[in-house]
Amino acid sequence: MKKKTALQFAILCGVPFVMVLGNSMLIPVFPQLKNVMNLSQFQVGLIVTFFSVPAGIIIPLAGFLSDRYGRKPIMVPALFIYALGGLLCGFAAVLLKKPYAFLLAGRVIQGAGAGGTYQLAMALTGDTFQSDERTKALGLLEASNGLGKVLSPILGSLIALISWYAPFFAYGLLTLPIAFGVWFLVPEAEGKLNNESLGEYWDKIKEVFEKKSKLLLSSYFVGMVALFLLFGVLSYVSDILESTYDLFGLKKGFVLAIPVFSMAATSYLSGLLLCDKQKFWKPIIASGMFGSAVSLGLLPLFSNLVPYMALLFVTGISIGVLLPPINSLITGATSTDRRGIITCLYGTVRFLGVAIGPPTFGLAIKHGQWFMFGGCAVIATLAAIIALVFITPPKATE
Repeated sequence: MKKKTALQFAILCGVPFVMVLGNSMLIPVFPQLKNVMNLSQFQVGLIVTFFSVPAGIIIPLAGFLSDRYGRKPIMVPALFIYALGGLLCGFAAVLLKKPYAFLLAGRVIQGAGAGGTYQLAMALTGDTFQSDERTKALGLLEASNGLGKVLSPILGSLIALISWYAPFFAYGLLTLPIAFGVWFLVPEAEGKLNNESLGEYWDKIKEVFEKKSKLLLSSYFVGMVALFLLFGVLSYVSDILESTYDLFGLKKGFVLAIPVFSMAATSYLSGLLLCDKQKFWKPIIASGMFGSAVSLGLLPLFSNLVPYMALLFVTGISIGVLLPPINSLITGATSTDRRGIITCLYGTVRFLGVAIGPPTFGLAIKHGQWFMFGGCAVIATLAAIIALVFITPPKATE
């Protein structure tokens, strides 16, 4: 990339980086949130759910609007709303004795802003880059998302040393410069904007799914399962690192970052090495889900921290290797004027996976580790089988 293009793409990579902080930076702070507000594990999980559900609902609308009016006019205001929601959560925590309900309301606003940001960054990248370069660029975006996941437990633990509510204020400080950078420095590729009515647009979307329903729906399901497993496990591990292993603060943040580091590094390498090897995408995706099933299924056998985190390191690798091929399959499945909505629907199911992960794990652990992680293994195996049966990489599109 030229220096100017590299700067523009670096700013664009800041979008998935800051978006992933929306949930991941709070995970190491969960025990503090429980203690300060006297919450159950399920109630703490709802702090993720109340962010992720509105994000998932907004994403398809953002995709439609971006195909009609352009990526940036939708993405930049969404970034400002995301920052505002975080600041409202922070002020509620400072000013109110019982801030939980208002904090959830702020998370809804923040989640609404998160809808249509990372996915539109993916769509904008898909518009700009072609063929092999597209997969490399999408791999870098996924790696930025993964880097955010790696640093977020550390950042969350570090910022929480100031106060348990300090991470909420950090969202505004980190997001606003990126919003201005996207608007002023990142160009939008010229393309045909969609001026059809909502009904006409919907008919064309149905045509896409009629032709490629197996590919898209199976890819969506695998992506959702991957994020469900990752965030569910992270929320559970965040709790036991304190209660079982007596790890707190920054030390806990570094340990919690181990599986997401392996995921981020593998996502980058997967995008870099598999970009022009479409024939390997199906076995890579299925192998990644099988690897997740095995590593998570074995977790109840170990109580020592080192083998426990080693298995989670493998889980991170297994999830990381499959995300760039899935991203490329989805962004390359249709033309530019439909890419926004198709990509954003993918974002919806990813956010759904994130939303249901922590509270589901919070309920499942009541029945024991074998029940919880055995269920993970079954779900991951099902996703692997679906990938093997239904995912067939298409020929490269524009």
